[in-house]
Amino acid sequence: MSPSVPDATLRILIVDDHAIVREGLKRVLEGASPCWTVIEAGSGFQAMELVRRQTFDVAVLDVSMPGMSGLELLRRLRETVPRMPVLMLSMNAEEQYAMRAFKAGAKAYLTKGTPPSELVEAVRKVSRGGSYVTGAMAERMVQQMNGSLDQPRHSQLSDREFDVLRRLVAGQRPSEIAEALHISVKTVSSHKSRMQEKLLLPSTAALIRYGLEHGLAADDIRPVSDT
Repeated sequence: MSPSVPDATLRILIVDDHAIVREGLKRVLEGASPCWTVIEAGSGFQAMELVRRQTFDVAVLDVSMPGMSGLELLRRLRETVPRMPVLMLSMNAEEQYAMRAFKAGAKAYLTKGTPPSELVEAVRKVSRGGSYVTGAMAERMVQQMNGSLDQPRHSQLSDREFDVLRRLVAGQRPSEIAEALHISVKTVSSHKSRMQEKLLLPSTAALIRYGLEHGLAADDIRPVSDT
């Protein structure tokens, strides 16, 4: 049996709006290797400030964050530091979320219920140029792509439309969505109209009902006005 490859020195950026989650991730990763240093960011905006000033080898992003979502942050990171591998963490195990993350440039997708050892393995793999997805999720993604698993209607939504839908389902008003995504209320309205056309739904209420029925509500997307 060949000896294990020693860990490289890594600077890992963790981005999550929950301090207790960041602390847990930091303990897991720094405890896994003395060569790893973890830096925390509580929002996508803070993360972008950090990557402009410092160099990181891997980023671990929460998919759902108030303000700038994980997918939006992923897109910005791909433009700013295209060679930095990004691992996405989500509460949602639906393959649709994983497929969107990989299409946007993520190298790994894990749920927050993933065992710590698997998170460590995923960080090691993406830091060495690989990609990582759990076996069960990979199987479902393949089934969806080859047509043996029906794709939900919301799979045809763009990433921005999908984000707006999840925020509507989570209870955000159009003005709050506009503020969070840095777009106009008119643009939010246009997204709603296109979603209704694509999903064949007659109203905003029907959109929200559809999102609830398909488990698209995100507990960690909160109304912007809440403090």
